[in-house]
Amino acid sequence: MSKDEMVREVAIGLRLLQQSFDAFDEAAATALKLNRTDLRALDLLLSGGDPLSAGELSAALKLSPAATTTVIDRLERAGLAGRIQDPQNRRRILVAATDAARKVEHDIYAPVGVAGTKSLTGYTIEQLATILDFLRVARHVQEDQATRIRTSRHQPDQP
Repeated sequence: MSKDEMVREVAIGLRLLQQSFDAFDEAAATALKLNRTDLRALDLLLSGGDPLSAGELSAALKLSPAATTTVIDRLERAGLAGRIQDPQNRRRILVAATDAARKVEHDIYAPVGVAGTKSLTGYTIEQLATILDFLRVARHVQEDQATRIRTSRHQPDQP
């Protein structure tokens, strides 16, 4: 296989990988009766460990404060998040994952990590270094392209 053909196969593989991530997220959202934005917010609350302010959540989700409040309300109704008082500033409210959210993390997300770790053990340390480098480059490309789209002045033609 030529280098151009290999690059094309990697690009196709990335697209299929992205589709598999989307399918997993959709399955998790459906199982939890959440929308994808709520699922992203839940992931943020679970991944950091520490509670977040509504403003931090808003910035991370790239949502308006009003939209973020709606997300927090839905997560609260689902029993997956709760508002708590900031121990450092009594006027500030934080959003924290609940024990039910930690159970979701254990039941839905932990098996992915276990399966992924098991799959990666078959690679040498040199191969893992290449994979890690590739993932960093791929993420950087995606972030740059997202910025390009967000800041583009070009709007599609309207019919």
